[in-house]
Amino acid sequence: MLFGSKSIPISHKEVSEQEAIQAEEWVWVTRVREGDRGAFDILIKRYRERLYGMVYHMMANMADAADLTQDIFIQAFRSIHSFKGKSSFFTWLYRIGVNKTLEYIRHNKRRRFFSLQAMDGQAVGEDFWRFTTIHDNAEKHAYLHELQEKLNEALQKLSNKHRMVVVLYELENMSHSEIAAILKCSEGTVRSRLHYAKSQLKEFLKEYAHE
Repeated sequence: MLFGSKSIPISHKEVSEQEAIQAEEWVWVTRVREGDRGAFDILIKRYRERLYGMVYHMMANMADAADLTQDIFIQAFRSIHSFKGKSSFFTWLYRIGVNKTLEYIRHNKRRRFFSLQAMDGQAVGEDFWRFTTIHDNAEKHAYLHELQEKLNEALQKLSNKHRMVVVLYELENMSHSEIAAILKCSEGTVRSRLHYAKSQLKEFLKEYAHE
């Protein structure tokens, strides 16, 4: 299997923790609405790295990702009064980030890369990692470089919506329900897009993962 499964049941404890976080976020959002810019700085510090990670994995350009992340926070600040608290602030912020990132990609048509370094051992398959351990360092480096190029080429063939679910699920470690909330689609749609994307990537990389 090309990618590992991460479908883990959510416990009551995790649900209560999520509710506590959402309640705390609402306090900060309320303070921002009342004119406390320092409260928004707290929200930025909390989610800056995760948001930047998502943007970077879609764009693979550090400078552009940093600029776009800043733009996303600016839009969030300007739109803070539209946040109704029906979802977590994190979900609302990521929805803005996803939309602005996809818009940027559509308008710029830049070549985008997907990094193997950000994926765990399950992401490409255990057989692949066992295979790489039998090579010396020079051979392994050459092999990984070639696989990286092939993976980038394969991802270029995916649509933005399919690539986005791969990034959010595999690299951002989000659940199906979180991705569905961010993309405003059903969990079934998320699973369907993931299945399609993984099938396409597996087919393209099969000669490298199963030699």
